Amino acid sequence: MKPTAALQRFIDDELARALLLAEQTFEACGEALMRNAAALSARDRTVVADLQRGLNRHRSALGTAFVQSLRQQLAQQFGDAQSTSGELPSMPAALSLVDETEVEVDVEMSRLIEAIRSEAETELRELVTYTAALAGDMDVAHDDNPFRPETMARALWDAVEALPMARSYQVALVRAAVMPYAQLLRKAYAGACARLDDSGVEPAVFRTIILPGGARRAHHQTDQFFDGQVNRVEAAAPAMPAAALASSRPAMEQALQHADELMRGLRHAGDRYERDRLRFTQLQVLAASAGSGPDRELIELLSRLFDHVLGDRRLMPDIQAVVARLQAPALRLALRNPATLDDYAHPVWQLMDRLALQGETHPLPGQTERDRVVQFMHGLIDPLVQEQARDADPFRWALERLQAYEQHRLVRRLEEAEPEMRRLQALEMRVAGAAFAASTTTGALDIGQLATVPGELLDQLQHDGLAAARDAGRWLNARQVGDWLRMFTQGGRVNVQLMWTGDQGDISLFADAGGTRTWAVRRRALERLHAEQLLSLLEPRSLIREAAQRVLHKLAPAAPRRGA
Repeated sequence: MKPTAALQRFIDDELARALLLAEQTFEACGEALMRNAAALSARDRTVVADLQRGLNRHRSALGTAFVQSLRQQLAQQFGDAQSTSGELPSMPAALSLVDETEVEVDVEMSRLIEAIRSEAETELRELVTYTAALAGDMDVAHDDNPFRPETMARALWDAVEALPMARSYQVALVRAAVMPYAQLLRKAYAGACARLDDSGVEPAVFRTIILPGGARRAHHQTDQFFDGQVNRVEAAAPAMPAAALASSRPAMEQALQHADELMRGLRHAGDRYERDRLRFTQLQVLAASAGSGPDRELIELLSRLFDHVLGDRRLMPDIQAVVARLQAPALRLALRNPATLDDYAHPVWQLMDRLALQGETHPLPGQTERDRVVQFMHGLIDPLVQEQARDADPFRWALERLQAYEQHRLVRRLEEAEPEMRRLQALEMRVAGAAFAASTTTGALDIGQLATVPGELLDQLQHDGLAAARDAGRWLNARQVGDWLRMFTQGGRVNVQLMWTGDQGDISLFADAGGTRTWAVRRRALERLHAEQLLSLLEPRSLIREAAQRVLHKLAPAAPRRGA
């Protein structure tokens, strides 16, 4: 998607300042190296001196590479991705493997990205509102900031790669640049916001704020959706015979059918504003046609849950359109059987979570394979709406169909990857028993190399490292062909599927969720990624659980003030 004229002017202005940012970064990096040199051993002081000479001699080349990397990334982001990406074939003739050398770079890149996000959190959030206004996205539905932390981290690494020194020295330089670079970027982001404000740009506002899930947020998980006053909705809505229910709610059934017909017409366009309008109209009609107070409360409660589910920014618009159509069948089922809201493992919610997972395991919207799976998912929901499901069996049927589709896709991808597997197996047999290459950190500054580290701490570090390696080994042994994983590689996180592991267990083959590219990764590299929390299992997340927690959070009474 091409940037708007206003956004393009902002990009050009920031690119003009990029060279100065690079020069300031490497100057600050050199100063940081020198400040710490006095406490280092003679060997590490030699490394610092070599890095200083390299920086002074090649400062101009590093700055040029920094700016060039930014231009190339922006061209790929806004231009023709196929012509600018320069992506290599899925498996080059040399069968290049992802080993500890590449993983060492990825580890430092992930730390750099996290440092930028943490140091410049406030400035980044503010800049997103300004760039959204430049892009015409006044509800901040997307992150329109072209200079995201991932982009800036990749530019720094591309610049460091222009330094004609060993990879270990390059890694050491990036490690030393983390905090100086993050602090300079914070000032750069703040300056960009100030310039946009001075030029009269009115920042956009967030329409909804969805708290991200993940390992950093500890949620109290229960077996029930609701408790306290909310649970009375379930108790007050007893099950009714199917015939009596159908005869008592003709207006409601007609409203559900009409709303689904309109939503089905939106599924290709994915117009979320029109979908939200239809859902609001549907809610009004349903509430007016409900025969009892408990029914109205249940309708409003389920609508509130779906509001939170569909407000999740991690769901793409085409997946939101699919999930939105589940509201009518779920409501029918909940009205007939309030036990639907008893636990998160009900087939209707499992189906919802599995549908959402397809958005993460398929190419981005607009590609043929993505369009096919979205059409297939709508086909699964059509009979659920038309047959007016009275129990969980139709949802189990749809869930089984979806799982069968996933298995068929895996079989097809395995057949396509068969030549690569044979070549990798032959390569693994040739290298079996060979000693692994030395650590890529040789010559790089690391805590284990500092003479000032007490021996007790070194012993603890070694013990922790062995424990982490054992945990990573057990985790890898539990992985099976077909598992979906979230992996950090080449400066960014990608969703990949495990296609094959060699007989010796040393090489594994992964396929990209968003395309045909594959990665062959050695076991020690995988262990390092997992130990650094850069490799994890990608499983369906419970959308309804997260929505219920947000509803409960809003319903919870405010904490009393001290002294009140």
